[in-house]
Amino acid sequence: MRIGLLGTGNLAVMLGSAWAAAGHDLAVTGRDAGRAKAAAEAIGAAATPVEPGRLADGADAVVVAISWTGLADALRLVGGPDGALAGTTVIDATNPVDFATGRLLLETGSAAELVAGLAAGAHVVKALHLFAGASWPFAGEADAAPVVALCGDDAGALARTAELVGGLGARSAVLGGLDAARQAEEAAGFVMRVVAAGANPRRAVPDVDPALLRAAG
Repeated sequence: MRIGLLGTGNLAVMLGSAWAAAGHDLAVTGRDAGRAKAAAEAIGAAATPVEPGRLADGADAVVVAISWTGLADALRLVGGPDGALAGTTVIDATNPVDFATGRLLLETGSAAELVAGLAAGAHVVKALHLFAGASWPFAGEADAAPVVALCGDDAGALARTAELVGGLGARSAVLGGLDAARQAEEAAGFVMRVVAAGANPRRAVPDVDPALLRAAG
């Protein structure tokens, strides 16, 4: 696939590096052309810095991996409200969370729904917001692979996102439509609160075998 990365920070670079190793091509852009060039160089030969308005050119998917505070401006920069991302799978990996308190910064809705509102005609999927860049690629045993939650309304976009998640060494689980994204984003805040309390969030949720739940139902 050809993947557009909207973002130049650690998450974008680590995701891009993992996907480059899996054989994908990357286009990288952001608000600062110098940082986009540096991010592309860090990813390697498979990545090319591009002007913001060219990010979606030929892209099978665009990944939004930027800070919450710059989300709206960045989407306008790449022409989202003007339809530049129409028909494209747009994966929203942003966290609209106060990192000090874990509080969700939106009174209603979700960052993913905001992305959908600013990316006219795009097929938005919420994914990859719960894992730091250093999580990828996962190279452990398949049974221990991370599970990436997906929320989206378009079946093709969900399938494309699941394929990219698989390229990171992870598994995916579809939680529901884009209206489920707020709950997924609140989970990031919960994780931050558990970490702030000095505990491992992996121990803060029960270890449940889905097969047992299905049998009980």
